[in-house]
Amino acid sequence: MPTLFDTNQAGDLELANRIVMAPLTRNRSPDAIPPDIAQTYYAQRASAGLLITEATAISHQGQGYSDVPGLYGTEQLDSWKKVTQAVHDKGGKIVVQLWHVGRVSHTELQPEGGKPVAPSAITAKTKTVLIKDGVPGFVDTSEPRALDASELPGIVHSYQAAARNAVDTAGFDGVEIHGANGYLLDQFLKSGSNQRSDDYGGSIKNRARLLLEVTRAVTDAIGGGRTGIRLSPVTPANDAYDADPQPLFDYVITQLATLNLAYIHIIEGATGGPRDISERPFDYAALKAAYRTAGGKGAWMVNNGYDKALAEEAVSNGADLVAFGRPYIANPDLVERLRLNAALNTPDKSTFYGGREKGYTDYPALA
Repeated sequence: MPTLFDTNQAGDLELANRIVMAPLTRNRSPDAIPPDIAQTYYAQRASAGLLITEATAISHQGQGYSDVPGLYGTEQLDSWKKVTQAVHDKGGKIVVQLWHVGRVSHTELQPEGGKPVAPSAITAKTKTVLIKDGVPGFVDTSEPRALDASELPGIVHSYQAAARNAVDTAGFDGVEIHGANGYLLDQFLKSGSNQRSDDYGGSIKNRARLLLEVTRAVTDAIGGGRTGIRLSPVTPANDAYDADPQPLFDYVITQLATLNLAYIHIIEGATGGPRDISERPFDYAALKAAYRTAGGKGAWMVNNGYDKALAEEAVSNGADLVAFGRPYIANPDLVERLRLNAALNTPDKSTFYGGREKGYTDYPALA
């Protein structure tokens, strides 16, 4: 029987085990530059089969929260290169999550104080984080403007350039496209945020167009074997909603199957919340079956509220990888703790966002 601790393959990535550190936004990168302590933070967790970085903006326009990192400036790439080197020195593998937040932003974070961008000019009923005098606080997102179709090739190019920079300059083993949680690509996918009447709105095929164009551009730049993608079919995070998600994501997954991706990363249920949402039923087994039937060979990664028992059950039922989020905040040696059935440290929620070492690099490993 397969176990969490087996070696595994995800495209071109040879992984030491099936345990993945999920992306975790920590708001510790002033000027969008990862701090030196990020080298320690990620290296501490390098025993994971795969580390996925905190969501990282592909452009200034893609920024949506204070003090989150970017991939579009020389200083950012230089800092990330130190992080990837620290992880590789520990024998780990690390990919960066490519992020454009779309409408989940604030004018204070946008170039020249402009409006955030979105498929349609519909304000997200959610909040973002601004840091004032070192103190993070939640504020309402700003009203967005609808992207003109002529702007979309530039956004596709930004994803492609970020992926190329991530691998060729910063030394990442690959990238994960963030197509989940109500951010830009997910906003285009879902009917609640996409009210367009052009080639990027209306039908399922049209709403999926931007995500697929981005994914093809990224795989053209760095290869499918170094590219993963994150999807969240039914999460309500950031005011994400689609009236009929099953056929939408069945279509998306069959199209992705042709691109020889390293992995598919699926958030089951509400991100950081319940795995089953009665008013938003979804058949994840059918989604995976559709991917395999269409020829998809990428590793299948599951995520949301997993503990060891649930993860072992998922692996026995055919999951290739299991992503753990919050447990990794307080347990840099999570793999070893799971292997030994050791107690887990409890994370300090007051230090999740913003700050320095406290609640970031000071959690103890097993003696």
